[in-house]
Amino acid sequence: MINANAAGVPALAGPLEAMRAKRGWVIALGAISLIGGFIALSCVVTSTRVAVIVVGAMMIVSGVTEIVNAFQCKAWGKSLLWGILGALYVAAGFIVLNNPFVAAKLLTLVLAGAMLASGVTRIYVAFQMKAGAPWIWVAFSGAMTILLGVVLLSGWPISGFYALGMLLGIDLIFSGMGWLAMGLSLKKPA
Repeated sequence: MINANAAGVPALAGPLEAMRAKRGWVIALGAISLIGGFIALSCVVTSTRVAVIVVGAMMIVSGVTEIVNAFQCKAWGKSLLWGILGALYVAAGFIVLNNPFVAAKLLTLVLAGAMLASGVTRIYVAFQMKAGAPWIWVAFSGAMTILLGVVLLSGWPISGFYALGMLLGIDLIFSGMGWLAMGLSLKKPA
């Protein structure tokens, strides 16, 4: 239910007006995401490599930031700990950049394990839900997540070459469709 203010105007009117003013940008974001998703799906191995390279670069940036933060700490022990953690992040980032497909295989293995754990947890939560709640959908979601984790594990280590790129492409397509739908629905009210 949408809350209304004292004048009876829906509380979302302000944010929607701000989004309407940027409707073209929202549609452009959706189109770019959609195109990027199809490009990622057309070459999943390259997409996996690019995704892992971005992760490695972000690890380096994060590590450098933690090292800089280490010099801001007043306590010597905390400063040393932040510096060591930052150096480990930088080193791991360079390892990822030098071996993107080895990193992709390891990330896929971690992703598959996380999916199995998440699926089991969802099924457990589904059976703890009260009667009348949509527990069946939660259980179905958990079962599908477990199935995807098993598929990734059964194809591992080969799945490490394509899984991340495929998931990136699918995510970009759905994200793009969402932004396009949002942008197209932001017409001026009659």
